[in-house]
Amino acid sequence: MKTLFYVFIFAPFMLTACKGKKNVSVPATEEMNLKRGDVISCGPSQKEFGKVRFATTCTPETQGDFDLAVSMLHSFEYDEAEKVFAKVIEEAPACAMAYWGVAMSNYHPLWAPPTQEELAKGNKAITIAQSLAGGSKTENGYIKALAAFYKDYPTVDHKTRSGNYKNEMEKLYLTDTSDKELAIFYSLALIATADPTDKTFANRKKAGEILGALYPEGKNHPGIIHYIIHTYDVPELAALGLDAAKRYAAVAPSSAHAQHMPSHIFTRLGLWDDDITSNLAASSSAQCYAAAANLDGHWSEELHAADYLVYSYLQKGDNVSAQKEVAYVDTITKVSGIANTNAYALAAIHSRYALENKLWKEAVSLKLHPVMGDAWKRFVWQAAIVHFARLLGADNTGDHALAKEELKTLNAIYDTLVARKDNYSAAQVMIQIKSGTAWMAWKEGNSSGALTTMQEAVELEDKTDKHPVTPGEVLPARQLFADMLLEMNKPAEALGAYEADLKKHPNRFNSLYGAAYCSEKTGNAAKAESYYHQLLAVANNPGSNRPELELAKKFVEKNHKKQIALR
Repeated sequence: MKTLFYVFIFAPFMLTACKGKKNVSVPATEEMNLKRGDVISCGPSQKEFGKVRFATTCTPETQGDFDLAVSMLHSFEYDEAEKVFAKVIEEAPACAMAYWGVAMSNYHPLWAPPTQEELAKGNKAITIAQSLAGGSKTENGYIKALAAFYKDYPTVDHKTRSGNYKNEMEKLYLTDTSDKELAIFYSLALIATADPTDKTFANRKKAGEILGALYPEGKNHPGIIHYIIHTYDVPELAALGLDAAKRYAAVAPSSAHAQHMPSHIFTRLGLWDDDITSNLAASSSAQCYAAAANLDGHWSEELHAADYLVYSYLQKGDNVSAQKEVAYVDTITKVSGIANTNAYALAAIHSRYALENKLWKEAVSLKLHPVMGDAWKRFVWQAAIVHFARLLGADNTGDHALAKEELKTLNAIYDTLVARKDNYSAAQVMIQIKSGTAWMAWKEGNSSGALTTMQEAVELEDKTDKHPVTPGEVLPARQLFADMLLEMNKPAEALGAYEADLKKHPNRFNSLYGAAYCSEKTGNAAKAESYYHQLLAVANNPGSNRPELELAKKFVEKNHKKQIALR
């Protein structure tokens, strides 16, 4: 691993700009506590984050570092990007765009909103950028747009401020639509502010059109290919991102996030082997980074990859590999930073394993991972996953008292999210509430009420997209609806629900098996064999040991013999 060591000395007084910009006073920057030190690369011996050329009016000597920092921004390597922007500031303190870069490193669109500490740092940086005279119209436009995000951050919510940034970036983009970097950053702003309930995909399609036009000549640009993947990270559009997904890891091999990001498209298309390969590489890179950076605990990129790995292993019926990953997560005693990504993975991984395998007693006994401690009070949407799993476990083990208790907890979480004006997360919890309530009704003998409420959960889930932090719902509502119909001995209706789920979630193990079994029960042997074949093709490795696979093999063999006998 090759690293570069940067030394920073910030005097606690006004700095005088040099190297081409004289007599310009720059405010002291020591109080920002900029990240500094080695630039960490866990990829090739020579760092590779893709090819970027971001024109600035800063000194020619800093252009290489500036381009490197922007390439890191495009792969969401925010800590490392800040280090390099800080180096540019040390060498050219009048470079306004370097302060913009620090502010961008603390905004991180598409991730969780910045912490108060990050907001304070970003606001300080963009304020300094605004105070520096000179620069091009485009540079001033970048600074003005980002200032709109930080403006009034103590009192104005993140969503509104992100929208303000997007609006300013749109104005800037329209002044020069031929500026490639401007087009790329504007596309990111569009994606980051896309309404998850907008099924016309207006923002995504607009971003896709811009990025698609740049892609033929920009296949080695990390921002273009990365944001194409994010743009098309919805079931209806995922196939459009496959080429970019296949390229990204090789374009930016030094980025752990670039190793993981292709799996967003692979997951959408049910390409589980590609998904696993991607996240094994991402996990290894993340572990390398944590060690090199001396992080106090596991990095969020590793946990994010672990969630995707467990999801993929389960869809292949590979409980052996999934269980190893679950056991590994149990050994974690420290995480570096209490982040959204960590919380989601730590809540979802164990819940997925129990629910996908219908291990209802195990689901009942699930607990919030202790490593997060009191932080679970902040991350209540993520904590709801565990309570949802416990609710379904209680519904299916006849523990009505626990089911009512967990339902009460979910309703309290929903109220908390509504009070926080976190409408997206509140809607996700409401899907869980309706699903759990429906199964409670069914187990108590109210079949009509159960179906009505479960259908409401399906319709609500259909209206929203998944959050980028997750590979998919812990259990899709439509699959739960199909499972309920099958338990009610309605195989024909259940088949339709399983097939509808497969359109949105290709190659999901339980929906493939459910579709095959329902086809068999309705007398459609040809369709049953087709789905069983598909299931066996997906679950094609030694660790795939689910009992459903033996039933699939027996049916295929029996049906094959029957066909021979009829010839």
